[in-house]
Amino acid sequence: MKFRKTAASVAVVLSLAVSVSACGGKKGQAGDKPGGDTDAKALPTYKVAKNVHVDSAVLKKAQKRGKLVIGAKSDQPYLGFQDPSTKKYEGFDIEVAKMVAADLGFDPKKDVQFKTIDSSIRETAISKGQVDLMVGTYTMNAERKKQVAFAGPYYMAGQDLLVRKNEKSVKGPDSIKGKKVCSITGSTPLQNLKDNKAKYGAKPVEFGKYTDCVKQLLDGQVDAMTTDDAILKGYAAERPTKLKVVGKPFSKEPYGIGLKKGDKNLQKAVLDAVAAHQKDGSYKKAYDATLGRSGSKFEEPPALER
Repeated sequence: MKFRKTAASVAVVLSLAVSVSACGGKKGQAGDKPGGDTDAKALPTYKVAKNVHVDSAVLKKAQKRGKLVIGAKSDQPYLGFQDPSTKKYEGFDIEVAKMVAADLGFDPKKDVQFKTIDSSIRETAISKGQVDLMVGTYTMNAERKKQVAFAGPYYMAGQDLLVRKNEKSVKGPDSIKGKKVCSITGSTPLQNLKDNKAKYGAKPVEFGKYTDCVKQLLDGQVDAMTTDDAILKGYAAERPTKLKVVGKPFSKEPYGIGLKKGDKNLQKAVLDAVAAHQKDGSYKKAYDATLGRSGSKFEEPPALER
């Protein structure tokens, strides 16, 4: 039996095709930029160092493996984001990881393996050797330094608040008393809310992933989301018609590259790599092509801790 296409059936087919395309593509609603808007053509290239010799058990193991395994975030627009269709990682932290990898002798295009690591298990992943380095909005603080070493800081962020575009009552940290504020398990911003309950008076709501907090905010289940301003600006730039950043940072969050505690030689090598790329301009070039496109103005990075 022959099937005769009617105008109505054709319209249905076309409608379904458009729907599938919209769901599967990287772009969402008008104005949305899921994952960010990296200027791939403006990204710098990193010369891969040859014959790298560093007295580090971690690095020697990676060299024998032929891959440098780097822990990263996969749900932070403009910072660390994994495209669901291509599985490729992109963002400022990813570029920092690539420049360091190149100076350690690993080609970022074929010798680097990125692995998504949640905030709550970063120290475990490093100490157990599940990753060689951790580059993912990782605040350097005294408590974490008891468990891992850091190379940095390579960027200074600050805790801020993300709210819905039409929100008028939340204007800063002094206006979140009694408000439901979402943050991430294992993050310093969440701990700040808990440690200063009398000061802020917020009702913390915690999830394991940033995207869960964003969904809660968009659905009206929480009043605000708090984490580092660099991360929040990415989400606001991703959904400019729905979200906004309050713009009043109330902490300092120095980002560092996490590595195994006691590995001073690898720590020095990573610090040298960051310093070299800050000096030659590739650091700023990478910033402008990634995080700078979220509205975060470039500022000179903080002094590295030696």
